[in-house]
Amino acid sequence: MMNRMMKPHLPKMLFLGLLFSFPLVAGAQENPEAAVKAARKYMQEAEAALADNDPATAEAYYRKAIAKDPANAEAKYNLGNLYYNKDITYQALERHRGAAATAEEKPLKHDAFHNQGNAYMKQKKYSEAVEAYKQSLRNNPKDDETRYNLALAKKMLEEEQKQGGGGDSKEKDQQDQQKQEDQKEQQDGEGEKEQNEDGKPDEKEGGDKKEDENKEGEQKKDKAGQPDDKEQKKQEQPKEGEQPKQPQQRPGQLSPQQVKNLLEAMGNEEKKVQERINAKKAKGVPVQTEKDW
Repeated sequence: MMNRMMKPHLPKMLFLGLLFSFPLVAGAQENPEAAVKAARKYMQEAEAALADNDPATAEAYYRKAIAKDPANAEAKYNLGNLYYNKDITYQALERHRGAAATAEEKPLKHDAFHNQGNAYMKQKKYSEAVEAYKQSLRNNPKDDETRYNLALAKKMLEEEQKQGGGGDSKEKDQQDQQKQEDQKEQQDGEGEKEQNEDGKPDEKEGGDKKEDENKEGEQKKDKAGQPDDKEQKKQEQPKEGEQPKQPQQRPGQLSPQQVKNLLEAMGNEEKKVQERINAKKAKGVPVQTEKDW
């Protein structure tokens, strides 16, 4: 489990920080000494309010201290910790960023960046947390707590990337995918339209046309399953410029030559029968001899 402990800044260190910062801001304010003293007093009041478990009063005094001395990094840092403990993470980040920007001592910079990393982890912004912990370690490479939190942030970032990113990234991926699908459907529709304009029937039209042709073919057949004679003759008529085609023989129909041969065979058979009849006639009927009784 990540160590989410906010790094406290000891009141003694805060007091020393105020003393050290006095010469740096002396030329920037009209009465720097009075401003620093007032800010120090407000910070003491804030610490007393925290000891009495009164964070609201402590927050008000920290704000007054920052208003009196905008360069007071310690007041910003402690106010950031107060917001963090109240789960006001975005305010905590704002104050810790301000503390890191104005702090001049590395220990305070280190603590401010460390707590920025903790706030980012709370928001599940692992990439930002990694960068914050790295900045913290640049100001104090020996802090094992920061090093541990950095390793954990890297691990969480890796797991998030394996799962396709965080909520925002996942939603963006879904939008991109939907956009690609819409473009594909549009391209498919245009392709079908172009195909129809070129005169090529689509699958539905081809199916309807084929079905109509089948129905028409069925209507042109007689009850015996043969094509209608009228339709057959229509198909046999040659087109202009074409040679007349030989009529196709229907199934079971004799060709003209076969008819001729059959007639000749019948004629020959009839001739043979007639010859046999004539032969019998030539022999005649036996003549009876008249007897004289």
